[in-house]
Amino acid sequence: MRKLKFFEKVMFLANSVVAFILLLSYIVPLLSPKTFAAISVLGLGVPILILLNVLFFVYWLVKIKKQLLLSLFVLTIGYFIFGSLYKFSESKTVVDKNNISVMNYNVRLFNLYKWIPNEDVEENIVSFIKQEAPDVLALQEYHPRESTKLSFYKYKYEKLLGKNKKYGQAIFSNYPIVNSGSIEFPNTFNNAIYIDIVKSKDTIRIYNIHLQSLRIDPKLETLTTKESEKLFNGIGNTFKVQELQAELFLKHKSNSKYKSIICGDFNNTAFSYVYKQVKEEFKDTFKEAGNGFGRTYNFKFFPMRIDFIFTDPSFKINAFKTYDVEYSDHYPIMTKVSL
Repeated sequence: MRKLKFFEKVMFLANSVVAFILLLSYIVPLLSPKTFAAISVLGLGVPILILLNVLFFVYWLVKIKKQLLLSLFVLTIGYFIFGSLYKFSESKTVVDKNNISVMNYNVRLFNLYKWIPNEDVEENIVSFIKQEAPDVLALQEYHPRESTKLSFYKYKYEKLLGKNKKYGQAIFSNYPIVNSGSIEFPNTFNNAIYIDIVKSKDTIRIYNIHLQSLRIDPKLETLTTKESEKLFNGIGNTFKVQELQAELFLKHKSNSKYKSIICGDFNNTAFSYVYKQVKEEFKDTFKEAGNGFGRTYNFKFFPMRIDFIFTDPSFKINAFKTYDVEYSDHYPIMTKVSL
């Protein structure tokens, strides 16, 4: 520190703070939000903390200063715990006659309330789905008026909630559905649904989960200090609710005898407690076959991956893709898997 100039000392101090916060965030997946609500909020900021530490590392590398070791050390620990934030490898694509393609998409009510100033959003979503033609389609924030336009699917199960039962979750399938149901979450319009499909001689369970929404306004630059504190506390409370919902889901899943695929909008990142709890020993299809940041939510400040598809370890992950289509505040994701 003695050999550093004043500006460099300030930079290293900032570097130290950011590195410590990132290091602290690594324990978030291990801590129950019910007990550590404030710390659990850190999980949302892990992507930006990683990016900041990468920038500090590059800064000290250019300066040829040993201070680069601080961020390098913290980033290395994070890599072994979570893997890389950005996947540099190309998307994996394996052609297999036994492939099942599964798409997950939060369609935000097909733009029912005109959040996007475009009259063709509904038609664009349906055309996109028809073009990509997933064998199984899991939709969150589904609105039933579109059900007839998705009639190219042979089978479907939907669970509508909310006032007058106008919206909810749905799963469409080209494989026969032999069983279906809903896992109700208390005091909310969010829930989880499931179907059992038959492919050849195999019965496979498909889950579609929508955990409690964060309700973050993307225009965060307009927040006052008081509003920021309210937002922080609100996110902590939301994570507590998500933990309860995850527990209800896991209790249900533990009674299933079938190999499962879990789709959903978790409203939380891969650095969260609920992600770790729901994923358990399952495979994250993005980590197995995706590339890039894999962002699934249109949040302009940093890439957020809050939508996931997990598979039972028995599945081979043969492909994964995140689609950069802006018909919702979420981006659709699709994987191809085989037993």
